[in-house]
Amino acid sequence: MCQRRPARVSDWSSHRSSWCPRVHKRKWKGRAGGVSTPSGDASKPRAGPAPPWLCSGHPRRRGQEAMPQTAIICSSVLGPSCSGQVPPGMGERGGGAGGSGDLIFQDGRLISGSLEALMEHLVPTVDYYPDRTYIFTFLLSSRVFMPPHDLLARVGQIYLEQRQQLEAGSEKAMLKSFSAKIVQLLKEWTEAFPCDFQDEKAMAELKAITHRIMQCDEETGPVRKATAQLTQSLLLSLAARSQLQELREKLRAPAVDKGPILKAKPPASQKDILGVCCDPLVLAQQLTHIELERVSSIHPQDLMQIVSHTDSRDKHRCRGDPTKTYSLEAYDNWFNCLSMLVATEVCRVVKKKQRTRMLEFFIDVARECFNIGNFNSMMAIISGMNLSPVARLKKTWSKVKTAKFDVLEHHMDPSSNFCNYRTALQGATQRSQMANSSREKIVIPVFNLFVKDIYFLHKIHTNHLPNGHINFKKFWEISRQIHEFMTWTRVECPFEKDKKIQNYLLTAPIYSEEALFIASFESEGPENHMEKDSWKTLRTTLLNRA
Repeated sequence: MCQRRPARVSDWSSHRSSWCPRVHKRKWKGRAGGVSTPSGDASKPRAGPAPPWLCSGHPRRRGQEAMPQTAIICSSVLGPSCSGQVPPGMGERGGGAGGSGDLIFQDGRLISGSLEALMEHLVPTVDYYPDRTYIFTFLLSSRVFMPPHDLLARVGQIYLEQRQQLEAGSEKAMLKSFSAKIVQLLKEWTEAFPCDFQDEKAMAELKAITHRIMQCDEETGPVRKATAQLTQSLLLSLAARSQLQELREKLRAPAVDKGPILKAKPPASQKDILGVCCDPLVLAQQLTHIELERVSSIHPQDLMQIVSHTDSRDKHRCRGDPTKTYSLEAYDNWFNCLSMLVATEVCRVVKKKQRTRMLEFFIDVARECFNIGNFNSMMAIISGMNLSPVARLKKTWSKVKTAKFDVLEHHMDPSSNFCNYRTALQGATQRSQMANSSREKIVIPVFNLFVKDIYFLHKIHTNHLPNGHINFKKFWEISRQIHEFMTWTRVECPFEKDKKIQNYLLTAPIYSEEALFIASFESEGPENHMEKDSWKTLRTTLLNRA
């Protein structure tokens, strides 16, 4: 039985009339049906700049060679609205008029400081405890400048220095209060970034600090008890993550079907997606399940790999570890597999009427994904239908009622830096914040665009200011965006899981690029010299391979 439909994204904005899509003429109609050879990149999303996992996620309109890259985001995001305002009563520790160790505040907001001053600002005192947003932001951004175990060692040194001062003044009660605040800081660290402590050096530093703290309290004292609970919770978290990682490594990627020689069509008895699920809403819900499960494996420190690069001012290679981008690449690969699955399901159909039905089905699935707030699956489906082997099927597309697809393409129009999509994403975010049910909390952004936004934000703003201070204003904004993304990933999927549908989506064979072109040409023969040459080359290549 179908789940009840959530509120539609088209209803989220009170200013809907200013961005509501209008059906426009299809730009690909009437163009020459030129198709690149399968050995090229014509049917793949074009690569973006910098890290390799920035390479996918931009669909192409039929007839276009490539999508433009995401434009540099407006610098206004780093204006006064950024986080970091010092709460009343918290103080502005380290603030001053000059000197390399000073922190610089503007309208009560920390905007820059030396690395040493920022580290000292992280560590509590008897009458000071850092704001939680600062703790998260600094712990997240500090790894651009130093590994976590070095930061932890410095925290331990500062703690020891302050402890010795308190012991010299015989302030035993104040020492307990101070130790309790250090335990709270470590608790927030281990909860927000448990993976930092998979490193043996970081774990050794943590043990050294907690050992010193426990010496300050009685055998059954509250500080000692809180320290033991902190350690136990961390070990349980690391064990659970290790088991989850082992499970993920056992999962296989969807099989790639290269197609039989010159006959890419499947036997009539072979199932297609419509034989497994014919309800667009149900399929969109199962895609949302998969999205939330996969995106939950991404952690804040994974996203900070985007900004890890060589900083000439630091004169050393920043701590960007390519091996830690596994979760980013895995999620990006899911997007590509879904796009190729959509293209496979369309191209493998023999009869034009059934292909038309398949296209209209996926258009409805993409629309339901949009209404749920699952923009990543929506973009993947659009990308699949815009791949060259599918886009060139003009006779099939002529039978499709394309008004719905025009609306979807309007939302993903790349002009003005994907302005339409960003408006819809903002509406989904507002709905999530005011949600009364878990169904309304779902926000799954187009991951590739999110990553590019972080990357370009990093590229257009320097890590250091001319005076040598760290440009903390930049890292406030990066941290804000990553924190918002992590909030979205923690939403529990409210839809009932259908193992049969999910198994098909995750394991169904997908055609290789060559097989897609073969199936496409067999469905609708080549129409011009370029397509005829491509078809001839394909046949020759496959016959020689046989």
